[in-house]
Amino acid sequence: MSKIKADLLHVKGIDVGIYTEDYRNEYISLTDIARFRNSDDPRFAIQNWMRNRNTLEFLGLWESLHNPNFNRVQFDTFRSEAGLNRFVMTPSKWIESTGAIGLVTKAGRYNSGTYAHSDIAMEFASWISAEFKLYLMKDYRRLKFDENSRLSLSWNLNREISKLNYRVHTDAIQQNLLPPELTKEQQSYVYADEADVLNVALFGMTAAQWRKLNSGKKGNIRDYASLQQLLVLANMESYNALLIGQKMVQSERLKALRNMAINQLNTISAMEMTNLPQLAL
Repeated sequence: MSKIKADLLHVKGIDVGIYTEDYRNEYISLTDIARFRNSDDPRFAIQNWMRNRNTLEFLGLWESLHNPNFNRVQFDTFRSEAGLNRFVMTPSKWIESTGAIGLVTKAGRYNSGTYAHSDIAMEFASWISAEFKLYLMKDYRRLKFDENSRLSLSWNLNREISKLNYRVHTDAIQQNLLPPELTKEQQSYVYADEADVLNVALFGMTAAQWRKLNSGKKGNIRDYASLQQLLVLANMESYNALLIGQKMVQSERLKALRNMAINQLNTISAMEMTNLPQLAL
């Protein structure tokens, strides 16, 4: 199960909860946003918003674009009833009836309430208050900028570590895999072949295969690696240098490196990568 990363936005004196499990889709607390209008019982503000036909059409469109399991038949029923005096809609009813993923209800002592994907949360904030939405967007951008800055710094650091370890890797190749009679061209082939051992173990493809699939991109496969992959790559280079020194054949090294990559990526993915210590600049 993915580790949940939680944070707070600070908007007009109100703390608004936000969380993510995949670092791509953030869910923002509608309950906290609704406190700007009704601090005593924010649930009523959410339910009134969801009774609106325009709201349901927006929610239905969002689900249609992002949720292949969305129940459109039930959605059409709700849409036909929206706006009538007898029509009542709650987040739980919407989720259970349509299989929606854009809204989430959370129970518990802390961080309970209704959360929505950031796309939907911004729409709700517009309905609550245009001013509140602008302040919400401002602090949300600030949070994303801080996260991206930390990740960029960490990415560049790991890229440099990987380059340094690559020297250890090439030295091991030179000392153990390059007979003196080889030409410069033949030596280059050996270096590239060993680099591709790492590429296949970590990325599942060679550098040439990546270029064929990404002909419009500049750089190489490692320039597009994730922070986690770069960290593992640096470890793999040192480990492969050790295995080369032990005279292990390439096919066996590939198996060992693949197992290492899988194990380390699984371990790192369970860690909170954005909480890495910040470096002084």
